[in-house]
Amino acid sequence: MSLLPLPRDRWDFTAAAHLLNRAGFGGCPDEIEILQRGGLENAVRRFLDFTLVREPLTPLTWAQPDPDRAARFQAMKNATEERRRELRSELQKENRRRLIELHHWWLHRMAVSGAPLQEKLVLFWHGHFATSAQKVKDAYLMWRQNDLFRRLAIGDWPTLLQAVTADPAMLLYLDQAESKPGHPNENYARELMELFSLGEGHYTENDVTEAARALTGLTYDRLKQEPTHRPRLRDPKPKTLFGVTGNFDENDLIRLITQQPAAALWITGKLWNYFAGTDPSPALSAALVGEFHRTQQRIGPFLETVFRSQAFYAPEVRRNQIKSPVQLLVGACRHLERDLPPAPVAINSLRLLGQELFNPPNVKGWDGGIAWINTSTLLGRHNLALLLTTGENPLPAMARNKAANKRPVNKQGPVRAIAAAPIEKLFSATEKASPETLVSAVERRLFQAQLPPKDRAALLHYLKAQSETDAHALLGLLRLALCTPDYQLT
Repeated sequence: MSLLPLPRDRWDFTAAAHLLNRAGFGGCPDEIEILQRGGLENAVRRFLDFTLVREPLTPLTWAQPDPDRAARFQAMKNATEERRRELRSELQKENRRRLIELHHWWLHRMAVSGAPLQEKLVLFWHGHFATSAQKVKDAYLMWRQNDLFRRLAIGDWPTLLQAVTADPAMLLYLDQAESKPGHPNENYARELMELFSLGEGHYTENDVTEAARALTGLTYDRLKQEPTHRPRLRDPKPKTLFGVTGNFDENDLIRLITQQPAAALWITGKLWNYFAGTDPSPALSAALVGEFHRTQQRIGPFLETVFRSQAFYAPEVRRNQIKSPVQLLVGACRHLERDLPPAPVAINSLRLLGQELFNPPNVKGWDGGIAWINTSTLLGRHNLALLLTTGENPLPAMARNKAANKRPVNKQGPVRAIAAAPIEKLFSATEKASPETLVSAVERRLFQAQLPPKDRAALLHYLKAQSETDAHALLGLLRLALCTPDYQLT
């Protein structure tokens, strides 16, 4: 495969759909046609220019440092033990409420933003620099990290690593805030090299120890909710990293790491896998590393070359990637031109499918790929298809009651939790003329290609068995299509 630009005559509807699915979260046929008509260069430029897009949402009202934090701490300190428990309980409830709001705020950005690549990259960086709200316990800090990923999404790689190293959520999650010169905590130093920048086998245990020493003094101010440097906690002695000796700090550490040959290999491979759905071959990997250095380790220009390349549109790269739960949910809403489900329903659906935002399973993030599919999650994907098409919530009564914020439950069966998909927007009179034209319309909208004969025949058989092609029949058709193996792929 080659990083040479895709020839103009190969830029068609399916290629434009591939770019929209991978660099964003998919879209309706009209969006794909607009991309196709504008040409590949304009399409890629449109994805990468975030400055032309207005913010789709107003900021969260609480997305700022807590002005009453010092007073809260003092009240906690002066209170009786019983009152402390009450205050802690109140703070926990407020934090949970904010996290629910943050979840839906971000999902809504993914679904409606005119800069889908920006949100797709925020999702990538969230999985790459995995940080859990369960340990951080502060919705504001999780929002702040999310915003950091958005601001630096396509900037240069060393700057992003430096910013993440000093990010308060990361300082708490990997215990850097607790590091002391006599006993430096090695958690962040190790994960920085193993998971974030180099990969196993490209550093020594001594490098980890020395990196942890270089990071001492960098900690977290809990009152101001800001990173801070405390000279009394800094190890002042020389450190030896990758064979070089000096009195290094965290910025020197990042500089030395990104100078290692393995650094470019690691991050370009991760980015290629995320967007192309496969690991690069040795030859392609060498080309990706060369391009990364040519663009001076800037993510945006590097991705511009990737998204214009023949390699990105190769047959073996298309429809080879299992959709993550987030991509499945957001993409289906975009394909069906419908709103997201209410926040508790959306969050609970993602949890059941194995991807709860702001709560990755561990510091490695989500495994992805075939790990997204098992007996339980496959049933959950089918239930999500029912929810997004008909509006009926198939969760068991107890789970549904909790997920839908104590919505009254019909114990006789599923309840209508949300609006059905807007059928009137999805099919024209011409498309509804026959079962064959309807199935072709579904293929174009949901798959941007023809289904395998067996799946196409199943959809036709369903339609021909209906007494009439009314809204109920059309919703059933969409539901069946969303449940096909092909729809689980992008």
